[in-house]
Amino acid sequence: MGGSNVGDATTFLIETLFGLYILVVMLRFLLQWVRADFYNPVSQFIVKVTQPPLAPLRRIIPGLAGLDLAALLFMFALKFVELWLVAGLHGMSPQIGGLAVLAIAELLALLINVFIFGILIQVILSWLNPGTYHPILGLLHSLNEPLLAPARRLIPPISGLDLSPIAVIIVLQLVSMIVVRAIRELAGSMLV
Repeated sequence: MGGSNVGDATTFLIETLFGLYILVVMLRFLLQWVRADFYNPVSQFIVKVTQPPLAPLRRIIPGLAGLDLAALLFMFALKFVELWLVAGLHGMSPQIGGLAVLAIAELLALLINVFIFGILIQVILSWLNPGTYHPILGLLHSLNEPLLAPARRLIPPISGLDLSPIAVIIVLQLVSMIVVRAIRELAGSMLV
């Protein structure tokens, strides 16, 4: 009984620490991709936390078409190691291919969640304190606008109410339910 508690606590610790750092690396990748304000204090924090491992990787792995391939590979490697450690902790020795596919599914799920929560936070902050500036709100706007702008063109405001965040969240949930689930099932069949 005590061994499973320690195993659960260790799993929790591994997933939390890896998950938080992967989230920060993903935010750096996304904010760089959307060309968010580099001088924003939150951006500065993200850059400082992720710079040590990414600087040497960038010397080896160049970017491609504006995408930071070093950050993508680093996120994948971190997620792969996290999954491998958790599997090993539970006495499993999964196939490398299955773990790689599962890592991709989990990163895609995280990406979708970043956008869903980013949109929700942006909407709530716009209701609570409209017209004020906050560094986080500026970053959320930069992050979410590539998804919200096309939705606004398709769904104009109705009586001054912008329904585009709801539409985008619904589409993101559908992508999660269809695409991420399919990739996880593929990974599951490869892990057996």
